[in-house]
Amino acid sequence: MNIEDLLAVIRDRRSVRAYRPDELDEAQIEAMIEAIRWAPSAGNLQSREFIFVRNPALKRQLSDTTFDQDFVAQAPLIIACCTDRNIEQHYGEGSEEYSVQDVSASIQNLLLAIHGLGLGACWIGAFNQEQAGRLLDLPANLRALALISVGYPDEEPEVPERRSPEATARFID
Repeated sequence: MNIEDLLAVIRDRRSVRAYRPDELDEAQIEAMIEAIRWAPSAGNLQSREFIFVRNPALKRQLSDTTFDQDFVAQAPLIIACCTDRNIEQHYGEGSEEYSVQDVSASIQNLLLAIHGLGLGACWIGAFNQEQAGRLLDLPANLRALALISVGYPDEEPEVPERRSPEATARFID
């Protein structure tokens, strides 16, 4: 793949908030897991865990944590993206931010893989993390940082405006 092909994939990905009810197959799930696994991580500690939720009742409950983003429950799959606070055992107190970065890098890989599979997804950061953690029965070392709704798109979102290159990056020579 050349850089233009890669940039085209990046530019074409959209946040999808309407899904068809079609179930995902295991090959699609495996591809998503591979995308997550191969993201970079601080010290290669891979301080992240992703929980794939297909259970309809639990999806509804997770959707209820998202401040009226009802489309989340429509998705055939919700992925809870969790930081692992155990990274502090390696880097010391206050280093959970490295795990946040690990999860974020994995999410970007995941979103691009989902798009490449012909699926749609939405990165949900606005949700009650504590409530979601209880629903997912997370141990004390894990914190749900984001939810990703995944499914076959039932919409074609508009191309969003982007800041200009000049407003996005600056140089210090």
